[in-house]
Amino acid sequence: MEDSEKWNRVETGRSRPCREMRDSCIQTDSKIQGEPGNGPRLSKVNLFTLLSLWMELFPQEQLEEDDTSQMHGMGLVVVREGKVVGLHCSGTDLHAGQAAIIQHGASLADCQLYFSRRPCATCLKMIINAGVSQISFWPGDPEISMLTSALTNQTNSHSYSPPHSITEEAALDAMATEKLKSNSRPHICVQLQPLAPGLLQFVYETSKECDFMERLTEDDPELNTEELFNRERIKHLRHFSRHFLVGTSEQHKHILIQMGLENFCVEPYFSNLRHNMRELVEVLAAVAAGVPQQNCGFYREQMATSLPPHHGEVSQEVARHCIIQARLLEYRTEDPKVGVGAVIWAKGKSAGCSGTGCLYLVGCGYNAYPAGSKYAEYPQMDNKQEDRQRRKYRYIVHAEQNALTFRMRDIKPEEAAMLFVTKCPCDECVPLIKGAGITHIYTSDQDRDKDKGDISYLRFSLLKDINKFIWQRSPSVSSVPSHLANGCIGKHSRQTEHEHYRNKKLCTKRCSDSPAS
Repeated sequence: MEDSEKWNRVETGRSRPCREMRDSCIQTDSKIQGEPGNGPRLSKVNLFTLLSLWMELFPQEQLEEDDTSQMHGMGLVVVREGKVVGLHCSGTDLHAGQAAIIQHGASLADCQLYFSRRPCATCLKMIINAGVSQISFWPGDPEISMLTSALTNQTNSHSYSPPHSITEEAALDAMATEKLKSNSRPHICVQLQPLAPGLLQFVYETSKECDFMERLTEDDPELNTEELFNRERIKHLRHFSRHFLVGTSEQHKHILIQMGLENFCVEPYFSNLRHNMRELVEVLAAVAAGVPQQNCGFYREQMATSLPPHHGEVSQEVARHCIIQARLLEYRTEDPKVGVGAVIWAKGKSAGCSGTGCLYLVGCGYNAYPAGSKYAEYPQMDNKQEDRQRRKYRYIVHAEQNALTFRMRDIKPEEAAMLFVTKCPCDECVPLIKGAGITHIYTSDQDRDKDKGDISYLRFSLLKDINKFIWQRSPSVSSVPSHLANGCIGKHSRQTEHEHYRNKKLCTKRCSDSPAS
């Protein structure tokens, strides 16, 4: 088969129809997909694609919004042997691909790269030269944008005619990228898979009831969290759709033709392509809505012996972005009931040229059974069953444990090491977190001080030398008592406030139930 024919078949999906695509890179070797209690989960291909889309939206310290700019920001996920070893985004000076080259160098050999859109020729030539095994991208508007004001102004138009104002630079880059692609050793492709049946609804329900939403209910029992979640989800869905789906179908087809990807315009491949991306955008919107922006954030816990200020603190925007990274990871869990995701970032003393500033990825993970083992051989029961021998807790590797085990770099004593985890660390993980040199924890503490027999959360409160940032309503917008000051909160303060709200609600109920005089 000619190379060009092989490329066309791979790009259009003719050699691998969407329904037949399987996730070959899973933590365990299970072939049993219908086990009772085994909920739907993200394929690794879709997880890496979602992470790349989310990294494109990483909060930038310097706003670079420029309507006349021809460059798009870019998100990039570097994967080796099925594990994330790099999360990158474009910065003020470097493209995401260039940042990956600088940080990883020749170690990119045999890695798979997932871009949020097609990289420019400048990045592509270096990446190909590094010997990566696979380059995947979402074929929307590429890094050097082919969208112009003439094109975007026609978004709401009923008729569409391709503009003539696509700049020479974009056209030359598309031509160079095509030449690099056709002569490259790496497999360059588009990998999008349909979501597992029921996954989208599963993401909706679990995001709406996740620990972060539960904490808001606890902080303010009168808050309508379902209304808040739906409002946030719709807002994100509109924003992400505009950002990634390239407007109308006709506009998208025109971009693909200009990129040399006219094979994607053939039906039903084009409709399937946009449908699969639309589903991923809906997943991303639901996951982001589970950590709402309105009047919420991570606030430093007041300790008995207050820790001095540390350079490891990050802005609320960055903290929220990182915890959503962890929330995306939790949808790869092999635990049939509880998904947990964790991401560890180190903060250096000086900022680099990449879009993540001073932050460098240390590791990330989700809770799963040991790598290479057979999923069906392990118990699935939780602590509600009486037979302790058939419970899962002695077999599940926790998200924090995976993040530390498969870390890409050591934690240096002079750096702040920040753990973003979607559930309160348990007693099994706390000693590991402390011993590894983690200096900051960003989490929700819904399970704090609970003892569930097989798993307990008693040691988290005893950590005195780690900065703990707990997700909660902003003290500045709440009717907070004096014990909530300077954005800090303590365990007893939280209980006192919760008790105040509970008693108030109970009193109101009693008054309403009493007979009229």
